Amino acid sequence: MYNNVVSLNYDRHLKIKARILRKDQTETELFLWKKLRSGQLNGCKFRRQFPIGGFILDFYCHAKKLAVELDGSQHRSFERRKYDQQRTNYIQSFGVKLIRF
Repeated sequence: MYNNVVSLNYDRHLKIKARILRKDQTETELFLWKKLRSGQLNGCKFRRQFPIGGFILDFYCHAKKLAVELDGSQHRSFERRKYDQQRTNYIQSFGVKLIRF
């Protein structure tokens, strides 16, 4: 596995869902992916739609333990922001830094 976070929390169905999400990217995700892929950002290699725990991160750099999430308008409601905060806390419990746009 790519790292111990994934190997401890491997979920085959989540991996399949991540594969589907990679094929159905938003325009914003596609734009950012063109800038992050192949180590273009200071040599950091990112993976897209990367499963971690029970969630899928938009972009993840293993070397830096850095996740980048692109949140659309659906993340503006109080309920969604509360859920996102719980999700962020869970992901950060693995030592992953999370940046949201």
